[in-house]
Amino acid sequence: MRIDGQPRTRWVDQPAHRSRRPDLRLGPRDTRPDRAGATATGRLSATHTVRTSTAEYTLFLNAPHELGRRAVGEALRDAVAELRAIDLTYGPNRPDSLVSRLRRGEISPESYPPLADLVDRCAAMRAATDGWFDAWAVPGGFDPGGLLGGWAVERAAARLRAAGVSDYAVLTGADLVVRGTAAHGGPWRVAVHHPTDSRRAPLVLEMTAGAIGTSGVTGRQGHVVDPRTGEPADQLVAATVVGPDLAVADAYATALYAAGPTGLAWFRADSEYRALFAHRRR
Repeated sequence: MRIDGQPRTRWVDQPAHRSRRPDLRLGPRDTRPDRAGATATGRLSATHTVRTSTAEYTLFLNAPHELGRRAVGEALRDAVAELRAIDLTYGPNRPDSLVSRLRRGEISPESYPPLADLVDRCAAMRAATDGWFDAWAVPGGFDPGGLLGGWAVERAAARLRAAGVSDYAVLTGADLVVRGTAAHGGPWRVAVHHPTDSRRAPLVLEMTAGAIGTSGVTGRQGHVVDPRTGEPADQLVAATVVGPDLAVADAYATALYAAGPTGLAWFRADSEYRALFAHRRR
């Protein structure tokens, strides 16, 4: 995958994977990071896990020594504060959140620029997926949950970059976003396990920028509604999408889970996004 002329994702063959330990694993067997490997000389590494009311996030920072421990700590705190603030401010299950107030007609999207951005992204993904991602078709009214987690991670990642941290990974459930290099100085090595067949060797990606979004991989069922029937989607057991932005990848994975094989038509040869898994339900 090439974005802005720069190689960002490389598909690694299985023999290469055997000789090099992954930095991160995604899938039903294990969504935790692998044991830390060597740290490149002159680098500061930090790991922090935070739980909000709806998700758990793990942040991995890899910064130059000259940035300093204090600056790295402040960048980490700022990113964590952003994740907590989004949970409090936009969580659809919170009656006083901006999303809940929007549902009740108390405010308009234009009242708050980030809310307008969230609504605009949902509208764009509804168009991109032929209506299979539809935040307005969810029982109870507008619910951006299909991309809210990815949107939160991308906003937290932007805080890291603004603080001078350009090498990081943020992991939540079976979703992640990465940029730059891992602690060992090379690309982030991500092992993506098959959602239903633990006997299969994982698909290994080497990434310096990009995201992986999933739906159904952790075994949760009934969480995606078919917008055309209002009933839980039941064509696939899992969907996984890779691309440059986690909010978009998350929305595509949610829509693909709902649409089934029909949704594979969205991922054209010239698309920045690619479906890794779209496993049918037996």
